Amino acid sequence: MPHSPITRQSLAAADAADSLAPCRDRFALPENILYLDGNSLGPLPAATPAAIADAVTRQWGQGLIRSWNDEAWIDLPASIGAAIAPIIGAAPDSVIACDSVSVNLFKLAAAALGMRPGRRVIVCETEDFPTDRYILEGLATLADAEIRAVRRAEIAAALDQGTALLVLTHAHYASGEVHDMAALSTAAHAAGALILWDLSHSAGALDLHLDRDGADFAIGCGYKYLNGGPGAPAFAYVAARHRAGFHPPINGWMGHVAPFDFAAAYTPAPGVRRLLAGTPPILAMAALAAGVATFAGVDMRVAEAKSTALVAAFAALVAQTCPEFAVQPPVPRHSAQIVLRHPHGRRIMTALIARGVIGDFRPPDRLRFGFPALYTRFTDTWDAVQILRTILDTGEWQDSRFDTLGTVS
Repeated sequence: MPHSPITRQSLAAADAADSLAPCRDRFALPENILYLDGNSLGPLPAATPAAIADAVTRQWGQGLIRSWNDEAWIDLPASIGAAIAPIIGAAPDSVIACDSVSVNLFKLAAAALGMRPGRRVIVCETEDFPTDRYILEGLATLADAEIRAVRRAEIAAALDQGTALLVLTHAHYASGEVHDMAALSTAAHAAGALILWDLSHSAGALDLHLDRDGADFAIGCGYKYLNGGPGAPAFAYVAARHRAGFHPPINGWMGHVAPFDFAAAYTPAPGVRRLLAGTPPILAMAALAAGVATFAGVDMRVAEAKSTALVAAFAALVAQTCPEFAVQPPVPRHSAQIVLRHPHGRRIMTALIARGVIGDFRPPDRLRFGFPALYTRFTDTWDAVQILRTILDTGEWQDSRFDTLGTVS
């Protein structure tokens, strides 16, 4: 029996029943904008301006250097990491906020190689986000390792006795496809290898369980779903069983067991704190803390379920209203984003943005839309698709002013 067409009224009823609807008030969202690009840059949390102003004018301006102790600046990497931990299913002392995704990937991948002497192969997925491959290739040159890049269906078969590390992005940056974390962690361990997960497109969107699912290491982004602001610090995770045995390649002052002893010899701090290198960027950390705080009281099972329902509603509306689009097959069963494909996707996305529907574009033909659960409404899916239909009907996307569009991750 065919499904009844979706109506705006039915979506408004879903909004009325949404337990996460009050979370929208935690954000300073501009009027007359449908923001469907939080998977690339999260919106401004309502508390962030005051938090940064306080960090600047009171903590820095009045407290000066005393604020390293009085305001616990020195502990921000660990305290923010502990706040991120429940969002990704980790123990509080397994996560640290520091550096960037790229730097953390290098540090953890290098440490993993050191934990598997005699094994020199790093397996990764051919179609993963390019910067991960760039970092791994640079590490391989330094460490005399080999990169074995394979397609998604070949990952498990590519693991053998020479494999030291498997590096995977949990949710694919373009398609939104999600790996089975438990299954692939088990496959890596069965081969005697370690596994490192890039959570940049899933932390804060999906219901993650790093500890339960056997992850060894993980890295993630602070400026996408965690709403930490453009260029926000990243985070890193180390499973409890590895805290004593992993040794990052950068022996930074802040990673010393007692940095203020100013000892000539380096002794690493216990556990994940040894990943720290330089002085933490306090103003950026203040913004990240405010972003992470938007998840207070949020059950990530509920958040994932809502995002998945939003994606399904959007896909159904596109099929119902704009059948000329190809929805990127398959629509992931668990996802907070969706991809539409069209040969003129770049122009169409630019036209959508001009009309206040903000998504993004990925070459060669992919229009990408994100549906974070904390602030996206079900009626947003209807309104966005109606505007898309109007752009197609009027042909305005053919205007030459829509020839260009930036492509940020």
